[in-house]
Amino acid sequence: MSRILIAGSTGLVGRHVLERLLADDRFTSVVAPTRRPLESHVKLVNPIVDFNDLPRDAPWWEVDAAISTLGTTLGQAGSRMAFHAIDHGYTLAIAEHVYARGAARFGLNSALGADPGSRSFYLRTKGEIERDIEAIGFASLVIVRPGLLGGERPEVRTAESIALFSSKALAPVLPLKWRISQATSVAAALVDGVLKGLPGRRIVSSEELA
Repeated sequence: MSRILIAGSTGLVGRHVLERLLADDRFTSVVAPTRRPLESHVKLVNPIVDFNDLPRDAPWWEVDAAISTLGTTLGQAGSRMAFHAIDHGYTLAIAEHVYARGAARFGLNSALGADPGSRSFYLRTKGEIERDIEAIGFASLVIVRPGLLGGERPEVRTAESIALFSSKALAPVLPLKWRISQATSVAAALVDGVLKGLPGRRIVSSEELA
């Protein structure tokens, strides 16, 4: 492994993934496309992009592996169409671009309950992107399905804060799969999964993150 791309590096999980990648000597170059500039680092390649119009022929797509932690909420996106464009459209485009330039490994941050047949629009979208990335044909694909994410966010999400408080209070009696998944644990599972590069698809469940 030498070059890796991280999409979603400014989010809750993505920030921890980026931190791990920059600190790991096994990666000589970390590509992190973002809308706004990141703090500079000797190993960081930080192209400023419009995710609605990604440059297909950019040389920085040429990496050994990629991780996507791109994601939003219906409330932040503003509509189902906008949510689907980010969680499915952006993520799939990135996966296709790196695969076309030779990437053999991919790590995807998904969600507990992801299923393309789900009645929940959110979980159905997560299931669809899992299915469509698997269809691309990466030699190694690791999908992490966390439960409710724990960690410090730059923005306040009221409903999520209430759910986190309740989950912490009930943690001793909750089944492992329903306990809070710390963002640091999700990031570690994504990076470790890509580094191991086991052939085929591997699912990391919320139980394994608890």
